[in-house]
Amino acid sequence: MPFSSNPINPSPLQSRLKRHPALFGIPFLLIIVGASFGLQTFTQTRYDLQDQKVKQISNEQALGLDHKKKKFDIREEYYKLSAAGEQDWEPKRIARPNELPESVVPPTEPPAKS
Repeated sequence: MPFSSNPINPSPLQSRLKRHPALFGIPFLLIIVGASFGLQTFTQTRYDLQDQKVKQISNEQALGLDHKKKKFDIREEYYKLSAAGEQDWEPKRIARPNELPESVVPPTEPPAKS
């Protein structure tokens, strides 16, 4: 065996980790769990601030600040637009070709010439 996988002078830490892999895994898991508990306070603060903003908005609504706004009514907007439209244009009749009748829907087939 010219190249062995075992080092000539292994460090004591390497030999311990080789024999007991939990010496590396357990502190790693403790750090992960501890960090989640540590970050819990920050996330709770974030949600508390968001809840406070929502409560502040609902307090403004309770005071009646939104009563100043006019409610939207589609019929009222229609009448406004139709009144404004009458001022800007004037209806003009377009001359029809002689072969088309005065009805609203033109015939599907051209009239037969006799």
